Amino acid sequence: MRVISGSAKGRKLRAVPGEGTRPITERVKGALFNILGADVEDATWLDLFGGTGAVGIEALSRGAAHVVFIDNAYKAIETLRHNLEVLGLRERADVIKTDAFRYLRQADPATQFDYIYVAPPQYEDLWATALLALDDKPLLAPDGWIIVQIFPKEHRDLPLKRLQHLRERRYGSTALHFYALTADDTAEPATAQDLQDADGTADSEAA
Repeated sequence: MRVISGSAKGRKLRAVPGEGTRPITERVKGALFNILGADVEDATWLDLFGGTGAVGIEALSRGAAHVVFIDNAYKAIETLRHNLEVLGLRERADVIKTDAFRYLRQADPATQFDYIYVAPPQYEDLWATALLALDDKPLLAPDGWIIVQIFPKEHRDLPLKRLQHLRERRYGSTALHFYALTADDTAEPATAQDLQDADGTADSEAA
C-alpha cells in the first residue's frame, strides 16, 4: 500500500494489524482521485472510518488543506499517527479516537467538509447508519460530496431527505457511491452532471 501522487508519492503506508479494516486498493484509490482531480487541493476532508488513513493521506499528499480522521480502534489510531508522522503530514491532520457515530452526534452542525469518506467494515450496514446520520446532520459544504466505499451488494436505497445519490462507480468487488446535498439544502448543489464532467463517464464502471 503506497501513496500514488503528490508530495508523498511512492511512499509506503503501514497497514493496520489484523482484519478489522477495509483497505482501499490502489486501483480504486487512483480512480477516485482521478474523478476528484484538482478539486482535492485546499479541500477539507472527514475520513470517518480512518483505518490506515490511505484515502485521507492521499488527499493530503495532493494538497488538501486539512483532514480529520476518526477511528475507534487503538491499532488503527496508532497506525494513522505513524503514517502521518513518517510522511510529514501530521500538521494538517486531526486524529480522533472515538466512535464514528458519537463524533457525528457531537459535531458542531456548522462544521462543513468538502469531502466525507465513509468506508466502514463490510456487511454490518454501518455505511447506511452513517449516511442516515449525515442526512440528519450533513456536515457538508454546499458543493461537497459524501463518498461511500462498500461491496456492491451492500447498497440499498435509503430514505434520505437532505442528501441525494448522484452516481455509482464500480471497480470489481468495490463500489463507490457519491452523495451530495439536495437543492433544498443549498443554493448550488452538486449534481450527477458534475460527477460526469469530473471523470467523463456517464455510467457505472464494471470490471
